[in-house]
Amino acid sequence: MDLTINTPEGTRDLLFSECEARRRVRGALAELFQGRGYAEVITPEVEYYDLFIQSGNPIPQEALLKIEDRSGRIMVMRPDCTTPIARVAATRLRTSPLPQRLYYDQTVFRDRGAHRGERREIAQCGVELIGAVGEEADVEMVSMAVESLRCCGLKSFHIELGHAGFYRALAGRMNMTAGEMEGVRAAIEGKNFALLNDLLEPYRGRPAWAALRRLPYLFGGPEVLDEAEKLAGESACITYLRRLYDRLSAAGYGAYIRFDLGLVHQLDYYTGMVFRGYVEGAGAPVLSGGRYDNLMERFGRKAEATGFAVDADAVVSCLGQKAPESGRRLRIALTKGRIQDKAVALFERMGLDCSPIRNPGRRLIHQIPNWPLDVVLAKAPDVITYVEHGVCDLGVVGKDTILEKGGSFYEVLDLGFGKCRFALAVKKGDDFYGTYLTRTVASKYPNVTRSFFEGKGMDVDIIKIEGSVELAPILELADGIVDIVETGATLKENGLAVVEDVADVSARLIVNTASMKLNKGPIGELIARCEAAGEGTV
Repeated sequence: MDLTINTPEGTRDLLFSECEARRRVRGALAELFQGRGYAEVITPEVEYYDLFIQSGNPIPQEALLKIEDRSGRIMVMRPDCTTPIARVAATRLRTSPLPQRLYYDQTVFRDRGAHRGERREIAQCGVELIGAVGEEADVEMVSMAVESLRCCGLKSFHIELGHAGFYRALAGRMNMTAGEMEGVRAAIEGKNFALLNDLLEPYRGRPAWAALRRLPYLFGGPEVLDEAEKLAGESACITYLRRLYDRLSAAGYGAYIRFDLGLVHQLDYYTGMVFRGYVEGAGAPVLSGGRYDNLMERFGRKAEATGFAVDADAVVSCLGQKAPESGRRLRIALTKGRIQDKAVALFERMGLDCSPIRNPGRRLIHQIPNWPLDVVLAKAPDVITYVEHGVCDLGVVGKDTILEKGGSFYEVLDLGFGKCRFALAVKKGDDFYGTYLTRTVASKYPNVTRSFFEGKGMDVDIIKIEGSVELAPILELADGIVDIVETGATLKENGLAVVEDVADVSARLIVNTASMKLNKGPIGELIARCEAAGEGTV
C-alpha cells in the first residue's frame, strides 16, 4: 500500500535550530506582553464558520480552510486570532471589568493558493486591548509594536501609521456610490496610480479630487501630514496622527514611525488608526494591526478595541539575513519577448546603458552600468512571483498576467506599450447570449474568464487550453473563447468574430509592497523617470 509521507502544501517540518529560533522569538514576545500586563488566551484551532461571517472578518472566504463536523455544520481552521478573542471577551469574560489586556501565541491557517510558496500555517503572536479608547490606548499599541520588533532582535524596521477615517472623510465629499468608493479605495490601497486617475477623472474639480488623486503617494515621514493638510484642509484624522507622533517621539520611538495615508484597507472592519510593520529582508509586512471599535458589538458586548499581530516566522527569517547594504542596487524583473524589447527601449530613453541586456550571453542577472539597477529576464508569471516574494523590487509584466495570476504588490504605472485586449469570440454568426443553455468557453486564462462571466451573473463551463485556443470552437469543443486579441486577423482567418471586449491589456510596472516603503527614494525616482520617458501615465 502506498503511503503519503510528505507534508501538505503550505506546511513544513521545523528541525533543531529552526525550532530554537522560533521559540526565542515567540518567547521574547510573550515576555514583553506579560511584562506590559497582558494575560494569555488560547482559543480552539477550529471555530464555526458562522463566527467569522457574523464578525465581518475581512479574510476572503476562499482563504478559509473548511471542515465539517458530525452534525453537518461548517467549521474553519482558525484564520485569525482577533475574532475568536472578541468572542471570548464578549461571552466568558463578559462580566470582567474593562479594559482587558489579552495576548496570544497561536497558529492561524489560511489557504494561500496553489504553488505560491506561501505558508498555510502562520505562527502569530499578538495583543488585543479591549475596552480602551483614545490617544492613550493607541500610543500604547504603537509603542508595543515597536518594542515587539525590537525585542526580537530586529534592527532595520519601521512602523507605518494610517487612519481609516481619512479616506472616508475625503470620499464623503465626492458624492460617489458605494461601488465607486470601493473601486477608488482598492486603487489607492494597491497604489495603482493609472487606474486611480481613470476612476477619479469624472470627479475632476470636486472638493477632494486632488487629495484622493495624491493619496497613494502620501507615505514617508511626518512631512506627508503637512502635504495632506495642504491638499485636504484641516482634518481631525491628520491632527490625531500628529499628536500620536509627537507623543511617540517624546517617548523615544520617533525614529521608528512613518506614515502611509493610503492605508485604506478593510474599511468596514477598521475604524480608526491602522498600522503595519516593515523589516529589511521581508517581502511583506511582518506586523499589522489597528483599531476595530465595532467588532465586539457584533457579539453582544459594546466595547472599543485595538490590537496587532506579529508574523513570528517572517521575523525569524529576517533575523538570519545580513544587514542591508547602504545604497544597495534595486532589482527589476522584465518579461521576456516583446515586453522586454519595449522595456529596454524605455530604459534607454531614460538614459540607462542597456548593453548588458542587449548582449546577455548566458548571464541571468544583468547589471546596468550607469544606474544602481540589476535586471532579471523571466517569463511573465515568474515576474509576478519574484516581485511578490521580494527577491525583485520591481517588475514589468502584462496586465493579462496580472489579471490571471493575481498577487500582492503595487501596480504603479501603465507603461503604455504591449497594448492588446481580452475578448470573447465565437464562430461568425453564432448568437452566444441568445440561449438559456449553459455555454462552454475555452481559454488560456480561466481566472479572467471566470471573473468576467461572474460579473455578468452567468454560469459557464470553462476548459483550459494551452495551445491555439481558436481550435476549440472550430472542433466544437467550446461555444466560444476568451483570449488575447491584437488585430483580430487570426480570429478572422479561422472564421471567428469578437462578441465582446473583456478587458484592455498593456505592460505595467509593479513594485513589491515592502520595497516600496523601505526604498521610497530610489524607487520613486525610477517611477518618475519611467513616467517622463514612457508612453503611459500615472
